Amino acid sequence: MPKYYSETFERIPEEKRNRILSVAITEFANRGFNNANTNVIAQKAGISVGSLFKYFDTKEDFFLTAVGHGINQLEKTLETVLTEQNDLFGKIESILRIIQTHSRENQDIIRLYNEMTSEGNSDLIRKLSSELETISAKVYTSLLKNAKKQGVVSKEVDERIFAFCLDNLFMTLQFSYATEYYKERMRIYLGDAMIGNDEKIVQGLMKFIRRALAKD
Repeated sequence: MPKYYSETFERIPEEKRNRILSVAITEFANRGFNNANTNVIAQKAGISVGSLFKYFDTKEDFFLTAVGHGINQLEKTLETVLTEQNDLFGKIESILRIIQTHSRENQDIIRLYNEMTSEGNSDLIRKLSSELETISAKVYTSLLKNAKKQGVVSKEVDERIFAFCLDNLFMTLQFSYATEYYKERMRIYLGDAMIGNDEKIVQGLMKFIRRALAKD
C-alpha cells in the first residue's frame, strides 16, 4: 500500500508506532470511521492530538494506515502458505485453518476490515479496495491458472470467477469468527453443535471447494 503517514511517524520507535495503530484499529473497528474520535485515540495511545496530526495529515490517512497495518499482519501470516510446496487444495486448506486461528486472535483487525467494507465513504472504499483487493485477486487467479495447467482442476474453470468466489468465502469465514452478526449467521446455518468444531468446518468447506473445481 502507498504511505499515508509522514516521515516523522517512520522515525518514532516501533513500539510507539504499533501502540498508536493498535489503539486506532480498536477504535475504528468499534466506532466506525465517522464516529471514531481522534482525541480519544491520541489520549489512549499516550500522545497529544498535535503529535497525531504531525504523523497523519488527515483522519482518512490515519484510518488508511491503520487498515493497512492490520491487513499486512494477515498477509504476512499467509505468505508462508502461498510459497509452500503444496497443490492448490493443500494451500486452500492451510488458508482456511489460518483464517480460523487468526480471526479469533485478531478480532479488532477483522472487525476493522468489516467496517471498511460497509463504510459509506465511497471515495475511501474505492481507494482501499483498489489497493487491498488487487493483490489478492492476482494471487488467487494465478494459483487457479497454474492448477489448471497442472491438471489439478477442470480446464472449464474460469480462474477469475473462481478467484472472486474463493476470496468471498475467505472473507465471510473471517467475519464469522470475529463479528457478532456473522457469528450469529454461522450459528443459524451450522447449529450450536458445529460452532467450535474447526476441523469439521474445514473438511466440509474443502469438500465443497473440491467438487466445485473438480475435473470432469
